[in-house]
Amino acid sequence: MNDCDENADALPWYKDGLRFKCTGCGKCCTGCPGYVWVTLDEIVSIAELLGISPDECKRRYLRQRDSRYALVEMRLRNYDCVFLKDKRCMIYEARPRQCRTFPWWKENLHTPASWEIASRSCEGINDKAPLVPYSTIQKALQDGPEESKKSS
Repeated sequence: MNDCDENADALPWYKDGLRFKCTGCGKCCTGCPGYVWVTLDEIVSIAELLGISPDECKRRYLRQRDSRYALVEMRLRNYDCVFLKDKRCMIYEARPRQCRTFPWWKENLHTPASWEIASRSCEGINDKAPLVPYSTIQKALQDGPEESKKSS
């Protein structure tokens, strides 16, 4: 066995890429309770986009858990993210890293079965979507949060 064969075995099951294209359906922003964690830098970016102070942003749109902040959920609206309006993200340009890296979360990429489960609630994961290369997926995994909110 040569070095190339050994490296091929070390690559994950999705080494040939996966099919995904966001359709903007908003399903990943709703469905079950959880946490979308935001950093202080992300709070500042969201506040700037909304034209309010970071303190006002915290009061209106965030909840604190220990020393961390998470986006508020609308419990009466199927746990929709507070920024989901008419199936669209109102802060898309400043959305938290956790949102930007979906569906490239560890729990969705663990096995082909976990990817299939994610596809049941994400219409962007399908056979007609463009193939996302392995390198792009790996970059998103590196950029992604340690803890994800939902396994949508």
